[in-house]
Amino acid sequence: MADMKQEEISHPPMDQLQGLEYCIDSNPSWGEAIALGFQHYILCLGTAVMIPTLLVPLMGGNAHDKAKVVQTMLFVTGINTMLQTLFGTRLPTIIGGSYAFVIPVISIIKDPSLAQITDDHTRFIMTMRAIQGALIISSCIQIILGYSQLWGICSRFFSPLGMVPVVALVGLGLFERGFPVIGRCVEIGLPMLVLFVALSQYLKHVQVRHFPILERFSVLISIALVWVYAHILTASGTYKHTSLLTQINCRTDRANLITSADWIDIPYPLQWGPPTFSADHAFGMMAAVVVSLIESTGAFKAAARLASATPPPPYVLSRGIGWQEYNAFALYVNNQGIGLLFDGLFGTGTGSTVSVENIGLLGSTRIGSRRVIQISAGFMIFFSILGRFGALFASIPFTMFAAIYCVMFGYVGAVGLSFMQFTNMNSMRSLFIVGVSLFLGISIPEYFFRYTMSALHGPAHTRAGWFNDYINTVFSSPPTVGLIVAVILDNTLEVRDAARDRGMPWWARFRTFRGDSRNEEFYTLPFNLNRFFPPS
Repeated sequence: MADMKQEEISHPPMDQLQGLEYCIDSNPSWGEAIALGFQHYILCLGTAVMIPTLLVPLMGGNAHDKAKVVQTMLFVTGINTMLQTLFGTRLPTIIGGSYAFVIPVISIIKDPSLAQITDDHTRFIMTMRAIQGALIISSCIQIILGYSQLWGICSRFFSPLGMVPVVALVGLGLFERGFPVIGRCVEIGLPMLVLFVALSQYLKHVQVRHFPILERFSVLISIALVWVYAHILTASGTYKHTSLLTQINCRTDRANLITSADWIDIPYPLQWGPPTFSADHAFGMMAAVVVSLIESTGAFKAAARLASATPPPPYVLSRGIGWQEYNAFALYVNNQGIGLLFDGLFGTGTGSTVSVENIGLLGSTRIGSRRVIQISAGFMIFFSILGRFGALFASIPFTMFAAIYCVMFGYVGAVGLSFMQFTNMNSMRSLFIVGVSLFLGISIPEYFFRYTMSALHGPAHTRAGWFNDYINTVFSSPPTVGLIVAVILDNTLEVRDAARDRGMPWWARFRTFRGDSRNEEFYTLPFNLNRFFPPS
């Protein structure tokens, strides 16, 4: 077959994504940056409210306890995000609550020693302390993998071909939080989805004083309009005689956060009391830490692309992973710096990971500025202290967030698929690895989910609770399953002559910090700290 001429290739591979208005180290005006930061804050509220809404009632907590946990999670998210953008990967990523920890946390909630406590408030406090202790111990795994550079060494087995299913599944694997949630309240969720797509895509060229206001602030405008519409439905008595589930998903007054939150409340370490420690709880939580690590790795690579940066080198990934899990122990010092480990100390009820929806928002707004995310972190800290003001925004029905997730998660999934441009997708080997990894990455977690829903426990159901948590947590995560399958196949199947098919010639420049001159521009530490902590 004749070789294709260069001029016939209409879309050559590109290291950095084009078309962004502002990349990682360029900034919009202060007014625009503040408004964009507030938009990121609003978007991250979905996860910050949903996880406590799921877990706190199971722990025995009341509406006030839930409001306090939401405030604590937002406060810690703000601090984590600020530190990650300053001293971690320095990518424009928000570090929020993680669903990966739900399985081991529920296992702790069901522990007989805690479940037998009759007083609900006492059971909530004791369960929260047990979760704190498990987070504190299990965080050592990610600290070791991050700061010892072990995860950076492991990442050397990754290739563009192997990263396709991992990054794609970081977004596509969250499909359960998209339209299935919209279906719980179609009259609110569907208009939200249609309006958001119309504003952000079809009307994105509409400008006010030469400013594309609909494209930049489509999330804020859509939420404001549909929130008013949902409140009218609630006030008019539309849901007065509907089922409780419909009211929870549709009404604007069912969150009980505004009346339950304190006017001013500053979260502080050990606010629930001293943590309790159990080896069984900690071993189970370690699986969630590994899952969070893998999901964050894929999310960091997606964020780098949507911020028009080069792929983060292994050294930068290790630095980011280490800073991400500083938040569950006490104090850790090594040649990379100091991290205050907050999740376990403050008691957020779960661990941390990169917020996928906020990465998608980078693509939707075409603003990948680091400063915008840092301003968003400031909003999180501010509104978490002013409890009732923050609770006002946190009372947005989750169905509206699900509509936005349909677009944001799709953006991140598409970024993962874009890595195929650096590989040979005319190779049967490449087609096999990508296809099998993507399919099993969706199919296996779906099997674990359906099994759990029908049997009320995961497929792994032995007397060893920590073993059950390991298996059920790891194989319920699409990116984790995708990584396991892709990396094994990519490094064992006809490897000798497959370097070009895997995309390794392109990838080689980004395997070391000094392999590409742009790495220093995007990932160098501030305040001249690279002089004291040189890249390894």
